[in-house]
Amino acid sequence: MYLNNIVEAIGNTPLVKLNKVADGIKGTVLAKVEYFNPGNSVKDRMAVKMVEDAEKAGILKPGGTIIEGTSGNTGMGLALAAIAKGYQCIFVMSDKQSKEKQDILRAVGAQVVVCPVDVAPEDPRSYYSVARRLSQETPNSFYPNQYDNLSNTAAHYESTGPEIWQQTEGTITHLACGVGTGGTICGTAKYLKEQNPSLVAVGLDTYGSVFKKYKETGIFDENEIYPYKTEGIGEDILPKNVDFDLIDLFIKVTDQDAAVMTRRLAKEEGLFVGWSCGSAVHGALEYAKEHLKEGDTMVIILPDHGTRYLGKIYNDDWMQAQGWL
Repeated sequence: MYLNNIVEAIGNTPLVKLNKVADGIKGTVLAKVEYFNPGNSVKDRMAVKMVEDAEKAGILKPGGTIIEGTSGNTGMGLALAAIAKGYQCIFVMSDKQSKEKQDILRAVGAQVVVCPVDVAPEDPRSYYSVARRLSQETPNSFYPNQYDNLSNTAAHYESTGPEIWQQTEGTITHLACGVGTGGTICGTAKYLKEQNPSLVAVGLDTYGSVFKKYKETGIFDENEIYPYKTEGIGEDILPKNVDFDLIDLFIKVTDQDAAVMTRRLAKEEGLFVGWSCGSAVHGALEYAKEHLKEGDTMVIILPDHGTRYLGKIYNDDWMQAQGWL
């Protein structure tokens, strides 16, 4: 038995029990380890869905170019789909993202454009603006716009949610997930809440992001927006994929707590994961210490792989320079 191309390997990732880092917590804490996808991240799922839906709608035509703003992982998923289906790719990233992410995208044939991170989303130099402009200037191009493209949420409603329900045999009571575009948590939570309406969905946010305050007050507070180091979660915009009705609460996690937990996951659980995985686990465990009961089952989605962060959080010199080690 063989697969016709690499994108057919997406999905059916394992659910792994957390032991040492979850010691003393009542109930069962499980990690959905998404680096088993071929592009080493959860974003493979929605990248292929966005491409396939665009093909069906006639938006993406043969020989076309996929142009997207990405923190790296969506770009990788789109690149794999492009290789399998015969498209070109241009990815626009902020200079906050690790060099490894840029190099990985170039390795799979993509053109990478790097933009400054410390500008407003509407600034013409922002990676949002540059991606939109390039898509307008490039003939026969497709701009997926992962933030507002609801195929993102649909991918997780169709795959991630059903997988978790089946793997836990319907026992899941809590879902925890970092929130960036919002597609992963909202698509997964939508499916799981349809099976179990009492399921609690915990969104993990970062300091410098607007989500938590917006959920709690309905106010988009620009004073909440400031630079932070953690990659892949939090936003200074409100993506259409973030359905606040599906997320019961948000917990904010500092850059340092996220980085330290990420390294703990590697050393104590053998899970060599990315930075936002540490955010998800740290915040989820803070919630679990107070709220999880015997018989409860929490699933934490771990989005990506540690190879994306070798020059940062897995580098002792870099960690010491931040004062975190």
